[in-house]
Amino acid sequence: MAEARIGFDNERYIAEQTSAILERVQRFNNKLYLEFGGKLLYDYHASRVLPGYDPNVKMRLLQQLKDSADLLLCIYAGDIERKKIRADFGITYDSDALKLIDELREWGINVLGVVITRFDHQPSAVLFKNKLERRNINVYIHRFTKGYPTDVDTIVSDEGYGENAYIETSSPLVIVTGPGPGSGKLATCLSQLYHDYRRGIESGYAKFETFPIWNLPLKHPVNVAYEAATADVGDFNIIDPFHLEAYGNTAVNYNRDVDIFPVLKRILEKITGAESSYRSPTDMGVNRAGFAITDDAISRDAAKQEIIRRYFRYRCEYAMGFADKETVQRVELFIRDFDLAPEYRGVVEPARRAATEALQENKGNKGIFCGAAIELKDGSIVTGNNSPLMHAASSLVLHAIKHLAEIPPKIKLLPPQITDSVKNLKTEVLNEKSVSLDLEETLIALSISSTMNSAAQLAMEKLQELRGCEVHMTHIPSPGDEAGLRRLGVNLTSDPNFSSKNLFIC
Repeated sequence: MAEARIGFDNERYIAEQTSAILERVQRFNNKLYLEFGGKLLYDYHASRVLPGYDPNVKMRLLQQLKDSADLLLCIYAGDIERKKIRADFGITYDSDALKLIDELREWGINVLGVVITRFDHQPSAVLFKNKLERRNINVYIHRFTKGYPTDVDTIVSDEGYGENAYIETSSPLVIVTGPGPGSGKLATCLSQLYHDYRRGIESGYAKFETFPIWNLPLKHPVNVAYEAATADVGDFNIIDPFHLEAYGNTAVNYNRDVDIFPVLKRILEKITGAESSYRSPTDMGVNRAGFAITDDAISRDAAKQEIIRRYFRYRCEYAMGFADKETVQRVELFIRDFDLAPEYRGVVEPARRAATEALQENKGNKGIFCGAAIELKDGSIVTGNNSPLMHAASSLVLHAIKHLAEIPPKIKLLPPQITDSVKNLKTEVLNEKSVSLDLEETLIALSISSTMNSAAQLAMEKLQELRGCEVHMTHIPSPGDEAGLRRLGVNLTSDPNFSSKNLFIC
């Protein structure tokens, strides 16, 4: 087994970030609203570009602070209404909010309440509110802030933030988080500050940041990978001009924080009645991630791989109608800036060769032949392709776990009686046209086979070793393949080709 490449020190990060947060709490008289940017749990983007980064390190940090912290969860009503999807889990933002509440409880952290922001009686938002309240979860409604973003006098008044429900908090630190960008976290923090000052509580605001990393160069691959990750929403990194003017030092921030800073500074000064201690948007952030990078070369290479992953992802989303051409072109520019080729990703060429070989072996067959490849932790690459029996993803996973379990290729993990039974279920009972097994179906068949087949049992035990491995497919995976690969925890990319000429794929 090849040794994992580590470029990030979690313990140092926790220590430095915790210290910085507590210092900020003390600066504001022991009452701080801390906006959490990025994902609170399962930050796989960070773990991919900073090898060694624990995807749940923020939660480990929060556990150390939980006795002195309250937590508010914000969700934008519009995201609920249009059923916006969190790509890494394939679930809607409202489902992600419910999942997050459950997971926070498992970590011993209770959510004080859920804030539905920019609420305008959207039907799905009303249903979500009812669902939470009937499970005894506090729900607060915040509407669009009148006058935002330019009319500061209206914003900081009873017509603006004063219209929002005040949320009673008792802890010195209030964590404000939410699924995805635009969830209303900042507005919730500022609304709370307004109500606090009306009550004589001189609280403060800060932002928990991870990306961009302010003390890395603007064009450092880790920061460019963040731009690639947000290419669909138009975010881009810039040198913070306010920080440069105030301190004479360069710091990297992103466009929305820099653009809104003058207005945000005026709002804070209007609320507090005093000059803000923040001289730049970088000052507002609490971000010690850059100080925990232990190997810059490893992080640079990992970030370049992430840029290529985003390139493939946006090309597929464009083919499916989810992304526009400008998003694809923007990531193509990042690829060119680092003189990268898509084939720099080591599993791309083997997957394409597997598809070509399958086509050559089946000359005269008019079907579409798909290839897939996985790079295992020991550096070896295993391939698979589709057949009348199973999808390419299914073939790939079976080949990979057989390789890991050192099972000879001739030994079958799925005996005919099991595959025939599944095919009969699909065609005769469920009236499906396709008999080829997708990955979810294959994994279920494998679990059944393992009860009577020792080789299948041995292979099944190796499934966990696929987590974190790199996978490429020559065609966009079907829903069953995508769900199965996501649950196995692989880093998946695919070429923007469809595996069927049919428009409807189930």
